[in-house]
Amino acid sequence: MSANALPKRGAFAFRPFKIMNIKEELLADPYQSKRKATEVAMYACTSEDAFRHLMHCFESDEYRLAQRAAYSVSIATRERPELIRPYIGVLVSQLKRTDIHDAVIRNSARILQDISIPDEFHGELMDAAFGIIANRQLAIAIRTFCLTILFNLSKIYPEIQKELRVFLEESVEYEPAAFQSRARKILKKI
Repeated sequence: MSANALPKRGAFAFRPFKIMNIKEELLADPYQSKRKATEVAMYACTSEDAFRHLMHCFESDEYRLAQRAAYSVSIATRERPELIRPYIGVLVSQLKRTDIHDAVIRNSARILQDISIPDEFHGELMDAAFGIIANRQLAIAIRTFCLTILFNLSKIYPEIQKELRVFLEESVEYEPAAFQSRARKILKKI
């Protein structure tokens, strides 16, 4: 297949891109824009090598770089979910970190709630997600994404449904509206 005939996926048509230095592009502007994040994500979707470069930025200890890469990784994964498969362990690891920007954790959780997780990561992911939903210091978006992750895993491991149910029933009334809404939907299903 020629570069001009790349398949169209999602809302974006893939087209040939000039070689992009992803790190430079992510840090080029003083503020991150949706346009720039999308541009970087679409470039990363052109090849496994380009996506790997984006993931290196996502895993960076450079705070601002990892934050900006996180948004692009989320966009790229929606377009080409198969590209994230080799990096699921990275996403799970990011959930346990406390030294990174919330955007990295939020986008990791957002991706993990929407994809199939290999069995080898289930235990580690459950531990991390239960820890996150119980931590009221974390952003609501991160916690609600982790509720969905746990609900998805409870379909495979019904024994965690009881623990999830007890937690939600005991805490839901003390939580913000977004968390309550997600919790009530999950309680109806388990």
